[in-house]
Amino acid sequence: MAFIDEIKIYAEAGRGGNGVVRFRQEKFIPKGGPSGGDAGRGGNFYVKAVRDVHILLKYKAKKSFIAGRGEDGGSQSLHGKNGEDFILELPVGSIITREETGEKWQLTKEGEQVLLLKGGFGGFGNEHFKSSTNTTPREANVGGEGEKGNFKIELELFADIGFVGLPNAGKSSLLNALTNAEAKVGDYPFTTLDPNLGDFYGYIIADIPGLIEGASEGKGLGVKFLRHVKRTKMLAHLVSFENKNMMKSYKEIRRELAKYDKKLDLGEEGLSDKKEIIILTKVDVVEDPKVIKKTIEKFKMLAPARKGGVFTLSLYDDKMVKKFQDALVKILKKK
Repeated sequence: MAFIDEIKIYAEAGRGGNGVVRFRQEKFIPKGGPSGGDAGRGGNFYVKAVRDVHILLKYKAKKSFIAGRGEDGGSQSLHGKNGEDFILELPVGSIITREETGEKWQLTKEGEQVLLLKGGFGGFGNEHFKSSTNTTPREANVGGEGEKGNFKIELELFADIGFVGLPNAGKSSLLNALTNAEAKVGDYPFTTLDPNLGDFYGYIIADIPGLIEGASEGKGLGVKFLRHVKRTKMLAHLVSFENKNMMKSYKEIRRELAKYDKKLDLGEEGLSDKKEIIILTKVDVVEDPKVIKKTIEKFKMLAPARKGGVFTLSLYDDKMVKKFQDALVKILKKK
């Protein structure tokens, strides 16, 4: 399934209905008192957070949304109904920016609802203008326009664990082994151009696109994809035994995460501060068990490894995969 993490839309709250000029029809009185009712207000425009990271696909074709118009006032002092509110569903983690003003809103939890645009006021009917000096008013208001604007919506994923690592570290393959994500895999750089997501016993795993040196400056897939790691609760750093210098590969990614933290300067937990487990993948390409043991020992000396742990994995070994699955469930329950 395709993944969209950024869209632009035009939104408009509803216009208010119009007040009306009406008079009571009473027996033996040609024209009774004023009875024109007030109109209903226009519908408000809201956004609401839902747990569906693919919902932006629904808005790929239609990008203009308008709330309901308020009903006009009626005779016999009847008030018009308010226009129907419009609620646009967006994924948890969405950042909404109003392009005209730069105002920003963020949806951080499921069910959260935010008012973006207010509906226009409903016009007053002539009954509203009745007074001791004006017993038969002939004036009424037209309804006010609803607020309108252009909005940019960007998604920052809120995953429980994010896979990071160089291209071809085995992230997509591992995601497929652990979940039903069916991410595309292939033996070439930047196999994953979009974050793939999978459900692992109720936990969301995000396969973040492969990073390269300079990603924090926009090289390769760049900052657009680094932002998806930002809201991930913990990281799983995959390093392949196919790399000639595994430690260098690992540190390259850590440097990019640290540079991105510095660039954002948000004063919150940075990417490089998150809990991290290290997964040494494609162990089947190494024949000498001493090499494997020595590599594990080197990685266990790293500070992130002491927080989360170091694991070895071959997707061709079912027992090894099952052992890792069990360990990962325990880790996610503790976080």
